[in-house]
Amino acid sequence: MKIQFRQIESFVKAPDKSARVILVYGPDNGLVRERAAIIGKTVVEDLNDPFNVAALSNEGLIEDPARLPDEASAISMMGGDRLIRIDGGSDKITMLLKAYLKNPVESALVVIQAGELSPRSSLRKLCESAKNAAALPCYVEDERNVAGFIRTKLQEENMHIEPDAISWLASNIAGDRGRVRSELEKLITYKGTEDSSPISLAQAQAACGNAKQQSFDDLVYALGAKRSAQALKAYSILTEEGTAFIAIIRSLQNHFRRLHITKSYVQSGMDIDSAMKKLSPPVFFKQALQFKGQVNNWPLDTLGIILNKLTELEVQCKKTGSPVETLCSQAILGISKMRSR
Repeated sequence: MKIQFRQIESFVKAPDKSARVILVYGPDNGLVRERAAIIGKTVVEDLNDPFNVAALSNEGLIEDPARLPDEASAISMMGGDRLIRIDGGSDKITMLLKAYLKNPVESALVVIQAGELSPRSSLRKLCESAKNAAALPCYVEDERNVAGFIRTKLQEENMHIEPDAISWLASNIAGDRGRVRSELEKLITYKGTEDSSPISLAQAQAACGNAKQQSFDDLVYALGAKRSAQALKAYSILTEEGTAFIAIIRSLQNHFRRLHITKSYVQSGMDIDSAMKKLSPPVFFKQALQFKGQVNNWPLDTLGIILNKLTELEVQCKKTGSPVETLCSQAILGISKMRSR
């Protein structure tokens, strides 16, 4: 079964009992690990339980395909259902999973963690089409989703945060759920429990200011200002730090989408300040003048063309064997040369 976006959160908390194999995949490795762990804990309390949990690898299953049914059917000394965790899932294990799904063990749940899988992936196709399997995507979240996650996690700690602080955090620690969670843990520790006042921008920057040498903002604002050399330098730093290309593309899409939304409001007769206030999360106040200038400089139709180009870029980069770095660099140069005003 194919899990739709609106179904993801509810499925993760309470997986469909008919799904005996669940594939958790996508470019956000931190989110993949987090969701796979939550699903696993619906079966066992401890993911390292030596009696009820078996940790397998993709390569190990290729060498010994019988390991999967053997582990799934093993009877625990302590009783209870079994959890089989497979790391690094790929198309190489599709056939053995297809065979397993013909007669899966009802008391065992198989959870596969995988990276980005194209729609043509045989493993993804199998789990999307089988009635007793499920495929759950984990895509890089935009600033709005990251802001919502930050609010939720801080509320769980009985903490509140100022709008400027959450705006800064959402734009500077987006890209990987694991990294977002790690930075929030640093912030919670830094703030402490004795101070009940909302987390300020200064506190967020003090705790998480070194989260990344180069923020995504350096790239998107340089490109929005048509400073191609600075944009390419920022892009190079991000790639050298190992940032996933999809996170970079999504940050560009998010920035130009926000410009497009604001420009649409302005062209409908709204003043630019009121239009910017409609954005969620709000524009970080130190970037407000830059953002306003880019709204004024870019024509609405050109912003639409840029968004289409970025969508095409994402599709191209997901093709097997694509020269991702070259395609992204060419896109940055192409956008910086487009007509403004």
